[in-house]
Amino acid sequence: MAFFSKPKYSKVSVKAREGVPKGVWTKCPETGDMVFAKELKKNLMVVPSSGYHFPLSAPDRIESLLDKNTFVEQDSDLRSVDPLKFKGVASYEDKLEQNRKKTKLEDAVISGVGEMGGNSVSLAVMDFRFLGGSMGSVVGEKITRSIERGLEMKIPVIIVSASGGARMYEGILSLMQMAKTSAALARLAEAGIPYFSVLTNPTMAGVMASYASLGDVILAEPKALIGFAGRRVIKETTRADLPEGFQTSEFLLDRGLIDQIVTRHEMRDRLISLISLLGHANLKKNPSKAKAVSKRANANSRTKRKPSGTPRKSTGKKQA
Repeated sequence: MAFFSKPKYSKVSVKAREGVPKGVWTKCPETGDMVFAKELKKNLMVVPSSGYHFPLSAPDRIESLLDKNTFVEQDSDLRSVDPLKFKGVASYEDKLEQNRKKTKLEDAVISGVGEMGGNSVSLAVMDFRFLGGSMGSVVGEKITRSIERGLEMKIPVIIVSASGGARMYEGILSLMQMAKTSAALARLAEAGIPYFSVLTNPTMAGVMASYASLGDVILAEPKALIGFAGRRVIKETTRADLPEGFQTSEFLLDRGLIDQIVTRHEMRDRLISLISLLGHANLKKNPSKAKAVSKRANANSRTKRKPSGTPRKSTGKKQA
């Protein structure tokens, strides 16, 4: 019957342009402008014409924030394991290995100490490329140790968040990292040491519901997606139309939930100013002393507490 017959469409074959390799140009999601990929990278992944902020890798962000050659990475030997023996389309262990190869990172956060405007800071930067920046036991442990280093060294703590939330592959073990990181920040606050939280696109769910929202000063990049549940889930649950710009950094700023919106190029100078305003610029240490103190702090944290939440395997590398 004609009613059930499929309409016939003419097919047009589209051939890729010859001589133009992939990845040379990047399209701006806001304006549709084509940007030369190398120029975009030089501009910290910010589109010059529109100011749109693409995700920035953790190594590139660290380089953009800290004084040159001052960063000393810590806890790089911590590796996630698979306590639940999670099985899906691919196992959790397979996904971890795939993401390690893709990003050349051990997990979704890089942490350590460095200098910003000559002042020592304890810094942790998340990378959304690694399993959506999800927080598992290793991420939670590295964030906690970064906070504890700030407490022991009496230096400001800066955490740059980019995450979809807790890592489902580790179940309740990932959720407990919310309490662990929040407890560490409570101890930092009692000592009167400043903590600066930087929110980037996206910062969601368990990360936003824990350490990302607990900063003494909370900064956010323009038009970053920030919230707990996703927009679609909220709309389907409440059956209400959501306001324009809902869950963006601009929306949160208007309602007093963050302190400032700062562009990527201005972030370093803004953080240096805030460190000075909060009276911690006098904690400046020379690089050699900072490295020595941070290594001692890291050694003490390993001695005092094993990474919580997951069993260890005898693999020659630290497990968390």
